[in-house]
This record gives sequence, C-alpha cells and structure tokens, in this order.
Amino acid sequence: MKRKKGFVLDSFALLSFFQAEKGAAEVMRILEQAGAGRAVACLSAINLGEIFYITWRRLGKEIAQEMLDDIKRLPVRVEEASLERILAAAEIRAEFPLSYADTFAVALGMELGTPVVTGDREFMAVESLIRIIWLDK
Repeated sequence: MKRKKGFVLDSFALLSFFQAEKGAAEVMRILEQAGAGRAVACLSAINLGEIFYITWRRLGKEIAQEMLDDIKRLPVRVEEASLERILAAAEIRAEFPLSYADTFAVALGMELGTPVVTGDREFMAVESLIRIIWLDK
C-alpha cells in the first residue's frame, strides 16, 4: 500500500490561507489533497492556539472563534502536545533561534517524517533538521 503524502502546516500557512495572502493557493492545494484522501495535513495543537491568539489580537475574539470553527471543518488533523513532543520542541528551542510555538511544528514534522509548510523565515534556521515547503518561493 502506498503511503500518503504528509504535511505539517505551521500557523503562518493557515493564516495566509484564511487571509488570502501569498501562499494561500499552495495551502489550498494541500487541503484539497487531504480532503480527497491523497494526503494527510497536520497541525500542532500549540500552533492552533497560536493562530487563535494572533487572530484575537488582530481582529477580535469573535473572529478568532469563527476562524477556529472554520479550522475544525478543514481536513486537518490537530495533533496534541504529548510529553515527548513538548520535550522535542524544547530541545529544538534550546539549540535554534526559533519561537517556542514554531518548534512544535518542527518537532511534529520530524516525528511524522513530513515537511513543514510555512513562509516564516525563522524556519531557515532549522532547514538542516527538516524539509521546509516555502510558501513564497
């Protein structure tokens, strides 16, 4: 049986999708593949929280809640932060100049053996650890 393609979506990827910014078309393609069962799209629960607070700060609590509801309807598997993932993220944070929330996307991608989808340039620091699918290249 052929293994499905996998993707870890960073908060940058989903925010660009919802805000129709550069990279939104690539995220849409991944979501369409996931919806058709040809791929698996994952999101760390920590990055989901990041999306929620960023949206709340920028657009208010009501819009943040609407976006959260929209994400729940997407073909995206939200992955909880297990103790193992928390410690893996902490190790990455200790060694690389990446935000703590972003290290959860990297740790998840490393665990699953899948690339991280982002446009956040901070991820350049971890290209030696994991494949990055850049949204703006």
